[in-house]
Amino acid sequence: MKRRVNIAVIGTGRIGSMHTRNLVHSIHEANVMAICDIRLEVAQAVADELGIERVVIDYHELLEDKDIEAVLIATNTDTHAFIVKDATKAGKQVFCEKPLALDLADIDDVMKKVESTGVKLQVGYNRRFDKSFQRVRRIVMSGEIGHPCILHITNRDPEPPSLEYAKSSGGMFLDMSIHDFDMVRFQIGEVEEVYAIGSVLVAPYLKDIGDVDVDIVSLRFANGAVGAIDNSRKCVYGYDQRLEVFCSNGTALAGNEFENTAIKGDNMGYHSARVPYSFIERYAECYIDEVCQFVQCVRDDKPVSPTGYDSRASVLLGLAAWESFRQNRPISMKEFNG
Repeated sequence: MKRRVNIAVIGTGRIGSMHTRNLVHSIHEANVMAICDIRLEVAQAVADELGIERVVIDYHELLEDKDIEAVLIATNTDTHAFIVKDATKAGKQVFCEKPLALDLADIDDVMKKVESTGVKLQVGYNRRFDKSFQRVRRIVMSGEIGHPCILHITNRDPEPPSLEYAKSSGGMFLDMSIHDFDMVRFQIGEVEEVYAIGSVLVAPYLKDIGDVDVDIVSLRFANGAVGAIDNSRKCVYGYDQRLEVFCSNGTALAGNEFENTAIKGDNMGYHSARVPYSFIERYAECYIDEVCQFVQCVRDDKPVSPTGYDSRASVLLGLAAWESFRQNRPISMKEFNG
């Protein structure tokens, strides 16, 4: 039997507590040694639920523990960069929720530290682990339906975020769309040009902070393909997640997943099950698979993916989208450096 990786979780809010449950219940290659949160009562509740003995407020205590080999960071975005740097300095292998930072200079600084220490850093772009999205990618890459021509991603949340969250999120293009910017690179490759338009139509309070709640982002890829992302902060029928890569000799699609496949027909028409209402529900398996891969790579000393450079690339596209929106013109990625 292969050894288990001793890991600690830093941040036990909604995402961190989910990751901790997954590590304890579903990722048998991991041994959760401790958890940390500045809100001790929150972390303690998670520890009591899962039978984790050690709970701390200061993450530095975990970094000083030589028995802890890896850390999973699920704190607020504005803390990611300095915690990752501290963890790498301590020689810990790192899984960090997306994004590494909202500032390119901060990401570059993180990556210098990662390279100088030689530790592994995987960033939590969980949608790469969706089996349907992976299948679309394999079909397209095989060449069996020709070369890619058009990529279309639909990503719509069931309800808008709170104003408090939105203020520190980086806005639509660096928060919600960031997953899509990673996915377009995962499916097609590098982007040469970005053009973003958007409005405030479903959450009026976002206008006060200069954000948008609906948008369309047009893309031109280095291989000549074109793409479109459409986002909305409000979708009354659930969490709408669809993807298509139209190719020269066919198409590859990944549609919404439903609670079940049963369809009822009556005098009012046909009725199917609901789509999932939250990202945690829709991407439940992906969250498990991404951390499982990280733990296995740490155990077996293999490269991880997606990397910090993937995080930088998606943030760069998000920044370019904001620049395009503000200037109302396409932005060349060759000329744009954030």
